[in-house]
Amino acid sequence: MQSVNRPGPLWWLWYAYGGSLPERFSPWVLHDTTCRTWWVRHVVRIVVQIAPFAAAIIIFVPGPLWLRAMCALGGGIMGMIFAVAYVHETAEHRLLKAGYPVGTGVATRAERTREKDDEAAARYSARYREPGS
Repeated sequence: MQSVNRPGPLWWLWYAYGGSLPERFSPWVLHDTTCRTWWVRHVVRIVVQIAPFAAAIIIFVPGPLWLRAMCALGGGIMGMIFAVAYVHETAEHRLLKAGYPVGTGVATRAERTREKDDEAAARYSARYREPGS
């Protein structure tokens, strides 16, 4: 596997908010959107996006603290619902901006799990084969 050039904190923050990274980070974007924990990385990016708005609501909106906190929590939960609902589309869009063709993420994740899927299918077949065969 080739060496992956990771973005620094400011580039990562730019990427988390939807910005395009320079071409030298394209292999890292592929890794970020197709590794074993790719969906966890997506959720972390969403939390980073939502946190400043939640903090602004809690700090600057007048009213009782419990009400401000519940508004921030409700908005954060709604944001997370939408973000998780479109996790695959968002990953594909990030790959497209990094210069990869459409479908790269799905194909790469499928290739990385193919051996595990084949083993699971063999175990299933051995356990639930036809009676008498």
